[in-house]
Amino acid sequence: MTGKAVLVTGAASGLGRAVALKLAGVGARLAIVDINAGALAETARMTGGEVLAHAADLADPGQCAPCIEAAVARFGGLDGLCNVAGLIYLANSHAMPVEQWQRTLAVNLTAPFLLSRAAIPHLLAAGGAIVNVASTAAHIGEAYAAAYCASKAGLVQMTKAMAMEYMRQPIRINAVAPGGMITNIASNFVLPEGCDVELVKRYSGLRGVVEVADVADLVAYLASPAGRGYHGACLTIDAGITAG
Repeated sequence: MTGKAVLVTGAASGLGRAVALKLAGVGARLAIVDINAGALAETARMTGGEVLAHAADLADPGQCAPCIEAAVARFGGLDGLCNVAGLIYLANSHAMPVEQWQRTLAVNLTAPFLLSRAAIPHLLAAGGAIVNVASTAAHIGEAYAAAYCASKAGLVQMTKAMAMEYMRQPIRINAVAPGGMITNIASNFVLPEGCDVELVKRYSGLRGVVEVADVADLVAYLASPAGRGYHGACLTIDAGITAG
């Protein structure tokens, strides 16, 4: 990835930071995006390479395209887009605030679309790649996570639809579906009042969590020329959660 310019969202912590560090380690120039400007600056320092830190709230549609514009202005083009940023609220569906539903879809689904829309002309010129981070929640029903499941399933279908649309053009569009990881999202889980914990355990995984570094490796692989054989795929990395 030496010299290639890649934009990574959600890069202030967790998987987004791990993806940024992995790409920096293989020579990429980075534009990193997150709402947490302080932690984003720390990621920038950790990369040790050429990096643009751009603070933005991706729940605001008007802040998405400027992320791409800033990266292109800095690097003269764009070779990759990694849509990693995401959030989850657990709630009883009958009691979930509309604001939580809307913010979940805004960050997890609308932002990747708007970022992709702005990035695709540049990625076509570069023969680049988009990698969307979905979830096992795209493939199985997870109790108390209706908004999250809906957003991640939509992201997988968006990936496939875009892959078909650009089938004859020089761009690759794929997704990764991780199982549970130890990230800020996981550490901030708040189970809804009166929930059935046994139902939550059904999507917790018998082999435990997936290592963040392993998922970051997969995202970086798909963003790189090494992943040239993949287009329209959703690669599951979940330690067996969706096996049966």
